[in-house]
Amino acid sequence: MRILVVEDEPGISGFLKQGLEEESYVVDLADNGVLGLQLALTGDYDLLLLDWMLPMKSGVEVCKEFRKQFSTTPVIFLTAKDTLEETIIGLQSGANDYIKKPFHFEELLERIRVQLRTKRDSEEKYTLGPITLFTNRHQVFKGEEEIPLTQKEFALLEYLIKNKNQVCRRTRIIEDVWDIHFDYNTGVIDVFMNSLRKKLQFSTNEEYLKTVRGVGYIAKDL
Repeated sequence: MRILVVEDEPGISGFLKQGLEEESYVVDLADNGVLGLQLALTGDYDLLLLDWMLPMKSGVEVCKEFRKQFSTTPVIFLTAKDTLEETIIGLQSGANDYIKKPFHFEELLERIRVQLRTKRDSEEKYTLGPITLFTNRHQVFKGEEEIPLTQKEFALLEYLIKNKNQVCRRTRIIEDVWDIHFDYNTGVIDVFMNSLRKKLQFSTNEEYLKTVRGVGYIAKDL
């Protein structure tokens, strides 16, 4: 699960990143509203933690603009504002929840879990030929047979299917699936692709997951 934290206080953002990563979330940080909105619109996040008072663009502005493109991704405001009027403004901007600073980390974790459970309850399904992938249930089927995948294999297949019919470059895959944002040997992707194809039992003429030599991969229906 990927979470974007938009918070301009380094102490708070660093604390949240460390705590959430210890809970196995992948966390990106932004310290102003402009960068936060840019990442939110391009990063395929499962949830946003959004401070209200941000440099360059307020959290309310970020939330409103984000909601124009993403209607279901949960947004939780982190803020010292706590009047009824301010709470209503935050929720009307499109936020799903609202937690007042200072807060207990365990309470925030539970609020995150609630929002992600709610998101999972709205079924999301993707197909690729005979393959059906349920993002919320974290299950993959070939026809009626369930195919057990590791977490990273599932994430790789999900990424390729969500970008079906588009060439997915190795550098973007390593950034978006492995969360590695520096020069890295992308050969690890080949290992996971070979494992994925083997588990999905594709025959040699079933090029649902095709290698684009020197570039990356593409998922296509035949």
